[in-house]
Amino acid sequence: MTEVMERSAAFRTMTEGTQEDWDIILTHAKPFAENGGARILDHLKLLDGDFGGFPVDRLTHCLQTATRAHRDGKPEDYVVMALLHDIGDTLGAYNHADIAAAILEPFVSEELHWIVKHHAIFQGANFFHFVGLDPEMRQKYAGSPYYEATVEFIDKYDCPAFDADYDTLPIEFFAPMVMRVFERPRVSLYKAAMD
Repeated sequence: MTEVMERSAAFRTMTEGTQEDWDIILTHAKPFAENGGARILDHLKLLDGDFGGFPVDRLTHCLQTATRAHRDGKPEDYVVMALLHDIGDTLGAYNHADIAAAILEPFVSEELHWIVKHHAIFQGANFFHFVGLDPEMRQKYAGSPYYEATVEFIDKYDCPAFDADYDTLPIEFFAPMVMRVFERPRVSLYKAAMD
C-alpha cells in the first residue's frame, strides 16, 4: 500500500489512462475523501475575524447558528448544515448559499440541502427592503414542501445569530459532528468507486 501511495499515474492525458493508473489514483482518493471534514473545518476558520460590517464575525455567526440549533435539539446533520450555511462567504460574495449547498449536497438530506440553498433568499425578508431588493422574494417558493422548514431555520437560528453576548459553543465542539457527517456521502457520482 505504501508503495502505491508513493506512485502517481503515468498518463499525460486522461485518454491514455490505464487500470493501473486509476488504481493508483483511487488509492490516493479514498484517504483524501475521508479527510474532507477536516478540510471543511479549515475552510470554515477562514471566516474568523471577517466581520463584513456585522456585529459579530462570520465564524461566530456560523457557530452561533449551530449552537442555537443544537440547543434546540436538532439532529446532528441539521446542526452541521447550520454551522456551514455561510461557508461560501469567502468564495462567493454573490452566491454564498449556492456554494454552501454544493458542499453539503452529497452529505445531507434533500430538505437540508434545500434549506441551505435558499436561506439567503428567505433571510432577505429581514433586510432586502434596505438594499433595493424585494423582501417578499421568498414567496415564490411558497409551494415548496421545505418552505416552512426554511422559515424556521431563518427565524430560530440564522436571524438571531448576531448577538455578541450569546454563549456560543466553540468550533471544537462541532468538529466531531462535521467529521461524522462528511465521513461518507449519501449520494455521489463517485460513491461506488470509493467504497
